[in-house]
Amino acid sequence: MTACILGIDPGTASTGFGVVESGPGVLRPLTAGVISTAAGEPLERRLAAIGQRVGELIAEHEPQALAIEDIFFGRNVRTAFAVGQARGAVLAVAGARRIGCFAYTPQAIKLAVCGHGGAGKDQVQRMVAALLGLAEPPGSDHAADALAVAICHSNQSAVRSLQSAEI
Repeated sequence: MTACILGIDPGTASTGFGVVESGPGVLRPLTAGVISTAAGEPLERRLAAIGQRVGELIAEHEPQALAIEDIFFGRNVRTAFAVGQARGAVLAVAGARRIGCFAYTPQAIKLAVCGHGGAGKDQVQRMVAALLGLAEPPGSDHAADALAVAICHSNQSAVRSLQSAEI
């Protein structure tokens, strides 16, 4: 049985999205792209635009799960707060539609896709293309990251299924 997974790379300026079909022996991309918002727009409108587009993606693809990148607290606390607000907008839309949400750290995503947690952006893009059978890497690193989040969830779901079958 296959499942549809919506992967999200959150941000207020650019939120990446990627939808994959996943199942035994199946990992197929359905769509990917970026939700862009203008820096001059008030924050509440930017978050509403992100939420609206995520809602449209959910209505179109009817995912069984939403996988989202967890917040990485680096040096820029302001960026971390902005990412957290975008995550909140996405999670609220998914929650209202009763879609299970799963968060993964950037390191876990890179490990699932590239084999090590310290992979660079271009390595993630190349591996996403290879794993999904794309002729070339996604044009946007945000879209590639969102597809990587969906791939990570697909891998984790497969592991959980195997573990529950053993019990």
